[in-house]
Amino acid sequence: MDNYKTYLASFVKERDTLIVEIEQYAKEHHVPIMDNEGIDLFISLLRIQNPERILEIGSAIGYSAIRIAGALPKASIVTIERDTDRYLKAVDYITRSGFEQRIAIIEADALLTDSAEIFDKTYDALFIDAAKGQYKRFFEKYASSLKAGGVIYCDNMFMHGIVLLEDKDIPRRNRTMIRNLKEFTEWVMNNPEYETSLLPVGDGLLIAVKK
Repeated sequence: MDNYKTYLASFVKERDTLIVEIEQYAKEHHVPIMDNEGIDLFISLLRIQNPERILEIGSAIGYSAIRIAGALPKASIVTIERDTDRYLKAVDYITRSGFEQRIAIIEADALLTDSAEIFDKTYDALFIDAAKGQYKRFFEKYASSLKAGGVIYCDNMFMHGIVLLEDKDIPRRNRTMIRNLKEFTEWVMNNPEYETSLLPVGDGLLIAVKK
């Protein structure tokens, strides 16, 4: 496997300095962002889908929104972040990226907000990458804003392998979150309103296509 990764790495193009800076900041300040393998696949899937409007739940520091905007020059993105410090950092990075006309970032709790800036639009893609134990609630609240044929993407479905552990082996502080994540996975995989796949890439990427 390491040989494959080395081989694939030989094809990676020189990275944008701002993207490298954001990745370094995330590492130093323990901000969770998608790993390179996961976001590269995610962006490839978005390129195939070619959505015009994307809604992201969980901006963090703006990394994925900026990566998406850079890869899809015709797409507009609405992204929501509740943590003030991360929101302000994301605003700074988005402004520096030059994509502020296509990325609208909103400081709000995604489970509580009824902002017209969010709900007055319909979306081609919904990306959920916030509190893992609340995925089902995010899904149910925002799925109605997704067009028929639209796609919902959910990251961190494996939670670094913790979902594979028996309940007794999971740290107590994480048990409720992991139970909720497992229940959400089973629910969405069996939801007749969606065609759903779970890909073992990065930390697990779920893809649900709305019928």
